[in-house]
Amino acid sequence: MSSANRVDLLDPYEVAQLGGVEIVAEGVVEGFLAGLHRSPFRGFSVEFAEHRPYQAGDELRYVDWRMLARSDKVFLKQYEEETTLRSMIVLDSSASMNWTGAEKRLTKLDYAKRLVAALALVFLRQRDATGFIGFDEEVRSVVPARSRRQQWWTLLRAVQNLSPGRGTAAEDALRRVTGMLHRRGLVVFISDLLFDRDLAFLALQYLRHRGHQVVVFHVMDPAELILEGPPEARFEDLETGDLVSVRPRELRVAYNDTVRRAIDAWRGQCRRSRIAYHHVLTDTPFGYVLRRAAARRARLA
Repeated sequence: MSSANRVDLLDPYEVAQLGGVEIVAEGVVEGFLAGLHRSPFRGFSVEFAEHRPYQAGDELRYVDWRMLARSDKVFLKQYEEETTLRSMIVLDSSASMNWTGAEKRLTKLDYAKRLVAALALVFLRQRDATGFIGFDEEVRSVVPARSRRQQWWTLLRAVQNLSPGRGTAAEDALRRVTGMLHRRGLVVFISDLLFDRDLAFLALQYLRHRGHQVVVFHVMDPAELILEGPPEARFEDLETGDLVSVRPRELRVAYNDTVRRAIDAWRGQCRRSRIAYHHVLTDTPFGYVLRRAAARRARLA
């Protein structure tokens, strides 16, 4: 697949016109994997464990060449078994996610659903057991982590059936994960993060303290970064229904500064807790998001 027609590098809205979530996800993953310079996206989830002496018949790709140069002895890098890693993808489907700032742009929820499907397909192709939790004001969907062949379709049905709710119960959803990952695993949290940061972050930190790798995808519409609008406008809170009339021009500087500080706060807290943080805009091609996540994970591994 050439870079000129790789689905994962096209505008997300254009990709969505090609078909359903499953078609988009398969096209994105095919293009993404074809675009990697080296085969494994393995570094995303497979952890280095220890060295062991080389034995006849072992694959040479696992030889630690640096150790060979230092000690003149051949050792292999051993990794934890791929099937031992369990991944849980947690998706926010609250009302604020069901919004877009432009007609020809996916809502944050539609974008996130396709991202979930693509991530799940990559994980399952690595034979990683993968599960899913969807939530709004309460947990709506739970799919236990499995690595069997039909798991992707089970996950896909759960994602497609998830409708936007009202409020946000991020803390409850994240705490549910702890009961489903009994061993060290990978938790992917996808949300616009429009909720109480302190409570949700405590839950993320708890997962990290339990030994889980945690990845946060902060999904935003480009229109949320800068306040625009007519001289006077009325804005509605999608989750509470509250209305407020404002003059966008008068609030623009304060609004833009508040958004920037909120993003910086999430990024800073995640960095200090060794949680991978990715700020994602809904006009960003899915392939770029996956590539950044893979590169960041490889650096932390």
